[in-house]
Amino acid sequence: MPDIIAAFSSLDPLVAAGVVLATTLTDAAYVMFTASVAGKRRLQAANWSSIWYMLSSFAVISYTANWVYVVFAAVGSWLGAYATMTFLHHRTPRPPLSPPPGVPPG
Repeated sequence: MPDIIAAFSSLDPLVAAGVVLATTLTDAAYVMFTASVAGKRRLQAANWSSIWYMLSSFAVISYTANWVYVVFAAVGSWLGAYATMTFLHHRTPRPPLSPPPGVPPG
């Protein structure tokens, strides 16, 4: 139990906020990378991949010093994926609904 208390007491709030921000942006870049791969856009996929790795380095370096930062990384990861999927969902037009089988269009 003292190890857990020591791990939490040695947290730096600025580093914790940086980990949340870095993993938020990392997951956003990962979602954009995946969307680019699915869309077969090579240059965009390559660009998002390099951004993704660059951003992830801060979080990895930060939470290897103290395992508690993993919690902040998970929060940032969730925020980044959710926000980016929301952005992509609103940006992509939905196809029109098809009439049921046997019903003529219009």
